[in-house]
Order: sequence, then structure tokens, then C-alpha cells
Amino acid sequence: MEASVPELSWVPAAGGGGRGGGGRMLRATAGSVEQRDEEQEDEAEEELRDGGVPFYVNRGGLPVDEETWERMWRHVARIHPNGEALGKETRGATDLPKIPIPSVPTFQPTTTIPQRLEAIQKYIRELQYNHTGTQFFEIKKSRPLTALMDIAKEMTREALPIKCLEAVILGIYLTNNMPGVERFPLSFQSHFSGNHFHHIVLGVHCGGRFGALGTSRREDLMFKPLEFRTLMDLVQEFEGAYRGYWHTLRKVRIGQYVSHDAHSVEQIEWKHSILDLDKLTKDELRKELERHTRDMRLKIGKPAPPSPTKDRRNSMGSPLRGQGSPVRRISRIERRPSGDKKVLEPKSAAEINGYQIRV
Repeated sequence: MEASVPELSWVPAAGGGGRGGGGRMLRATAGSVEQRDEEQEDEAEEELRDGGVPFYVNRGGLPVDEETWERMWRHVARIHPNGEALGKETRGATDLPKIPIPSVPTFQPTTTIPQRLEAIQKYIRELQYNHTGTQFFEIKKSRPLTALMDIAKEMTREALPIKCLEAVILGIYLTNNMPGVERFPLSFQSHFSGNHFHHIVLGVHCGGRFGALGTSRREDLMFKPLEFRTLMDLVQEFEGAYRGYWHTLRKVRIGQYVSHDAHSVEQIEWKHSILDLDKLTKDELRKELERHTRDMRLKIGKPAPPSPTKDRRNSMGSPLRGQGSPVRRISRIERRPSGDKKVLEPKSAAEINGYQIRV
């Protein structure tokens, strides 16, 4: 999370695949941010629009090509208080310390589920949060699960800093061999000082308790131990954390349980329920979350689409370097309606108005 006053937001063009993909520039006024949020809500690109703050995605794969590398350093020079000096000092240094590469966690059969989740979160934390302004791994939400798992493997090999959406994909990959742990996307839209901010974590459910894995600039907006009795308790925990940073939580989007088959061609259902907190009373919100919990339980036991054969998997190629994995469109699930709009009490934030506290 950072404090800044945004003026321009760069969002990579939808067709900018390949090395050095292009971009288009959008003006981030208070009105236009909300309008774009509604227009692009179904385009799975909210992770690229974080309160209007400039945000690039590396679309050229790894190793990073020269154009993307130079663009990243130009961006650092613009957003860091000592950007140009920092860039010259860092790039010209010959005695930089060697960065340790975290080890992917392995477990004994006697290791409990909470201990495993804590070890996975520790690994995600050791990779560190990416503050460069350039996301190193391109995550397309419409890709089949098998392609996203290939990207997760790449993350473990490269051991680069990651952002919240990358952490969700990595969390799914690292929990695939835990059949008793159900995983689901849990994303938030908050509002602060005229801008909307987006964040996502991986919700987990096991033994009748909920928790979360992820990464964030803020310690209390990522990992949650497996100790919340209901989904409502988990959401309220995050809402309280947002209030601590003067953010108003506006929307919560919850997906369905994700398959444990790493070779599944099924797409992740990111937005099975979209809950508008401005329009729901506390009781209505609880009922909607209870309904979503039941919907997730109903998915358990349903047969998943057959996995591709070995020959077909090989023909898919790398999601970062090939033509892209085939996309199978899933039918849209009818979203849960929100209740009547309620009047929110205005909050006083005169001391901090004008700053953008990023989450």
C-alpha cells in the first residue's frame, strides 16, 4: 500500500500479446474511474486498475526483454521519490547482495493443514511484494486452470516478487495436493478519496473453518489463519482491516471452489457472487454469504471436465511463449441480487484527503 496522488493510469491493450506489448493511456479522474469500473467489470482486468496508479504488466515472458526492462526503470524513476538517482545507483552497482531464493515448502504426512497453510503463506511472503510497478507474470483470468498452473510453476522457478493476483494462482498451485482444502477467489473493491481500489486473496475452507492466503502491501490484508467459522466472519475481518486504512469496502466478489486437478481445462469461476455492500444490510449480507457457501458445497463431488491427454497438453505449449492455451467459455452463472440501497454515514477524513492509500 502506498500514498500518492494519481494523474494517469496505463492499462495494457487487450490485444498487446507478445514481446513489448503496447498500451493505452486513460485519464484517472474520480468520475472516469467509477465509469470504467462498471464498463470493465466483466473483462477480468480490475487487477490492472488500482486507484488510477500507473501499473504495467510484462507481456513478453521471461527473461524480461530489453523494452520492458527499460520501461520498468523509467516507471520507477517517475513514481519513486528518488527514482532517477535510485535507478542509476542500483543499475551501476557491482556489489549488490545476493538475494536468497526461497524453497518451495514440502510436508511430512503428519504435518497438519493449518501448518501447511502457514508454510505456504511464509513462502509467498518470502518472495516479497512487487513494488516495481511492473507485474512480471501475465495472468489472464480466462485461461484454463492447466495454463495458469504452468505460470505458477514458472513463479517457483524464477522466485521473483509478485502481486496479489499472482499470489492467488501460486496459492492454488501449492494447495492442489491437499484434497481436504477447498480454495476459492475472494476479491474486494474499496473506495478512498474519490478512487476505487481492487485486491484479491485466495479463500480457503477446511474442517468447517475459513481462512485466506495471499499478499498485500498491508499485513492484515492477506493471510488469515484457518479459524473463521463462517464466510461472513472472514469478510468482516477484511472489512475491519480496510476501515483501519480509511477505505470503505464497497463490493465483494466470490468465486466457486477451484478444481484440484492441475491439468483441468476448466476455467476458474472468479465471480459467482457479486455483493454490493452499499445495498445490503448486515443480515442480508449474511444470508447472501450463507447462500454462496451452500452453492460452493454443491459443487463438491460434481465431475470435472476431462483433463487433456498428454499429447494435447504438450501441444498447448507454454502460456508465456506460445500461442496461448485454448479457452473454453463457461456459461455465466446468474449473479446474486443485492438488496435495496441503504444510506451510509459520511466519514470525516479531512486530514488525509488528497492522498491515495493503496491496498
